[in-house]
Amino acid sequence: MQDNYLAKWLNDELTEAELVEFKKSEAFETYQKIKESTSQLESPEFDMDKAWETIDQYKTKDETKVLILSPFKTFLRIAAVIAVLLAGSFFYLRTLNESYTTAYAENKAITLPDSSEVILNAESELAFSEKKWNENRNVNLKGEAYFKVAKGKKFTVATSQGLVTVLGTQFNIETREDYFEVTCFEGLVSVIINDKETKLPAGNSLVTINGNSTMSKAIVNSAPSWLSKESSFESVPLHYVMDELQRQYDIEVTTKEIDTDELFTGTFSNDNLELALKSISVPLQIKFNLEGNKVLFYAEKAPK
Repeated sequence: MQDNYLAKWLNDELTEAELVEFKKSEAFETYQKIKESTSQLESPEFDMDKAWETIDQYKTKDETKVLILSPFKTFLRIAAVIAVLLAGSFFYLRTLNESYTTAYAENKAITLPDSSEVILNAESELAFSEKKWNENRNVNLKGEAYFKVAKGKKFTVATSQGLVTVLGTQFNIETREDYFEVTCFEGLVSVIINDKETKLPAGNSLVTINGNSTMSKAIVNSAPSWLSKESSFESVPLHYVMDELQRQYDIEVTTKEIDTDELFTGTFSNDNLELALKSISVPLQIKFNLEGNKVLFYAEKAPK
């Protein structure tokens, strides 16, 4: 990996290929956490003369103490990295000057500077640079969103699990922990995962669960089911279904004596909780108990 990837990443200057390579590095997760934790910090005033004066106090002509400078040099290197991250974070936050988030049980419609339309599903986040939009139509996504992209130059969606690139099309992306799904409803979508590119024509969906990818069909010129207040699944582990139920209704879901790795195919309503619970429990032949904002799914013979 090139030495300047960190600085370019902090200033949002990496190319798509460089970003993919940088995210594969062992240090990326650490850099990401440091950047997020420092995003709200304000840079303190720095007195260079005073800093050097402090460093000089550590110097000595006594050769027996020369070895003590080694850990101090390490400290200086760490301090330099942190300083770069702080400065980079400042410029990075100024670059990504537009950010939208949704909470549990919330959707949000967003119009981008080129009139492209985005609808965020529950517990999701979208960020982009309005200032640089005419140069690069790039957005960052966490969670799930439906895109209706206006025709024009390349449009890129960056996620923690892969890059999605289009020119003008309609598609849906969901990126959750160990789960990544891209569905193309119109046009052609390019999906890059671990440096491997997949061309996704309209009517196709690419699902990656725990690193394993599969292709499935979608309805051309349609839209994701959640826009119609439904959540649909095809051969998806049950625990992902439970997670989505929590997001759509802002409730706490627990299970007892149920195999949550069992594959589930079906649909539940996003605006009728009682019906949603039955849509999950009946096909699996399990029971549920709803109390307030908590629901327990349990095997028929398991105690409540």
